[in-house]
Amino acid sequence: MKSAIASLWYVSDAGTLGLMTEFYSHLKTAPIKAEALRQAQLAMIQGKVRIEGNQLTGINGGVSLQPQMASYLQQNIVGNLSHPFYWAPFTMIGSPW
Repeated sequence: MKSAIASLWYVSDAGTLGLMTEFYSHLKTAPIKAEALRQAQLAMIQGKVRIEGNQLTGINGGVSLQPQMASYLQQNIVGNLSHPFYWAPFTMIGSPW
């Protein structure tokens, strides 16, 4: 079964990077895709996904970022990634399995 994750409105680069990185990390162990998305959104709500220095950190580790990319992303985050603006627009379309 095919499925896709889509946004319902404009999304930020930082929020998308954080959510998608966390989603694919959870997808390795989640029983269904919809659960992996839910876990990624919860991680963001709880402040467990953030950009610090040149690193995007999440529950299952981090991803190194180029200094220019990290700087760009940090400049475009208002508050932190736990705000609904960064994770709420995403929804799964199609099969959740």
